[in-house]
Amino acid sequence: MSSPQALVTRPDRAERGTPVAALITRVLVANRGEIAVRVVRACRTLGIESVVVYSEADRGSLAAQLADRSICIGAASASASYLDTDVVLAAALGSGCDAIHPGYGFLSENPTFARRCVEEGLAFIGPNPTIVGGTGDKAAAREIARTAGVPVLSGSDITDSPDAAVAAAVQIGFPVLIKAVAGGGGRGMSIVADEAELRRRLPTAIAEAAAAFGDGRIYVEKFIGRARHIEVQVIGDRHGTVVHVGERDCSAQRRHQKVIEESPAPDLTEATRAAIHAAAVRFSEAIELDSAGTVEFVYDSDTEEFAFLEFNARIQVEHPVSELVSGIDLVAEQIRMAAGLPLSFGQDDVTPTGHAIEARIMAESPERGFVPVPGTVTVWQPPSGIGIRVDSHCRPGTVISPYYDSMIAKVIAHAPTRDEAADRLIAALDELGVDGVPTTVAFNRFLLQNPAFRNAEVTTRWIDQSGAEEFCRTLEETT
Repeated sequence: MSSPQALVTRPDRAERGTPVAALITRVLVANRGEIAVRVVRACRTLGIESVVVYSEADRGSLAAQLADRSICIGAASASASYLDTDVVLAAALGSGCDAIHPGYGFLSENPTFARRCVEEGLAFIGPNPTIVGGTGDKAAAREIARTAGVPVLSGSDITDSPDAAVAAAVQIGFPVLIKAVAGGGGRGMSIVADEAELRRRLPTAIAEAAAAFGDGRIYVEKFIGRARHIEVQVIGDRHGTVVHVGERDCSAQRRHQKVIEESPAPDLTEATRAAIHAAAVRFSEAIELDSAGTVEFVYDSDTEEFAFLEFNARIQVEHPVSELVSGIDLVAEQIRMAAGLPLSFGQDDVTPTGHAIEARIMAESPERGFVPVPGTVTVWQPPSGIGIRVDSHCRPGTVISPYYDSMIAKVIAHAPTRDEAADRLIAALDELGVDGVPTTVAFNRFLLQNPAFRNAEVTTRWIDQSGAEEFCRTLEETT
């Protein structure tokens, strides 16, 4: 499926022992927040210069301060800055960069941007443009999975016809999901219970998909009532090697947005775990993966069967849990792959140790239905200690802008066992000092202590069906 990505340097220099800095010398970080900080630090580790772009709202950000150079690229709105391909490319070329790291979100899965990077002689630090474009289409990705022998859920062809959608849904069996072909990040999905609701919802779903993603195509897919979200971290190089770096469980979701992630996934048989890993590698080999990506699966808690969900052609928010259990720096490895180097490790070198759990800390008000609340962080005291990692762009004075995602930090704990990791993460959340904006710290603590989480019984709908309501009752009882 893939086509070779243009290299900034001669491919015959891309040998395992070649320093990355001899091939890529300066990276433009086309993102903001904690992932921009993370990429800058990876560049520093590799001896590579970093250039951070920022909007007017992010002037003085931590990433801009840490980078070797920073460039303002526009107004606060993402469309006038981080999503403006022309201005991002101009910043990269004007500052003498030879590579661009897009992080996650924004331009990270934009095939046109990836293609333009290559055309301008810039290494795109991510899968090549053909992969980005081909797997971003969910229906196309499903077909790739099916051809590669990876289990897929029953689903319809792409359609905008109510009659065709209803016919497919009847064959599949209600309830079903309406899914936007170009959707992502939990957006572009809705559950429908019967034919009448499907006919009523379909025109709205098409219009919403067109408005949100610029692509109104949809399809209908089997809905799993007690689903878990299992994903596999994969990475490949341009020399034909693809490996997995274990799996993550991201079932703790609110409104399709991940809240807590962990690795390894609990309560899986070793046979199922091995089958999921093998399926992820087969899919990745089918697309000739040449960077880091994630193969996502839905796992039916009742039947203990799994099926392909989607592929994300980028680094994930939750990559730290995979790094902690594997000891592999995935962002540095991404940069190595973009330089044309072979993977620095093989499948036999991936030996997961212990358990890691990540909590996303959002600037949101749980009391007000988790609405994002912008403001200025007046106190920021991150936790520390054995097995604790904090990925954040915050410090006292950091402005949480209404223009962007409300995540302010990821707190991750690593320990020998799952229970120890959960306890260690709770202690870290207790130690975290943050003021000036409301946060979801108490909600994360509630989830980590809840018997449903401790017993690995959380499904993707558990928070929306009962967890959030239970938490709100707890809040009322303590205030």
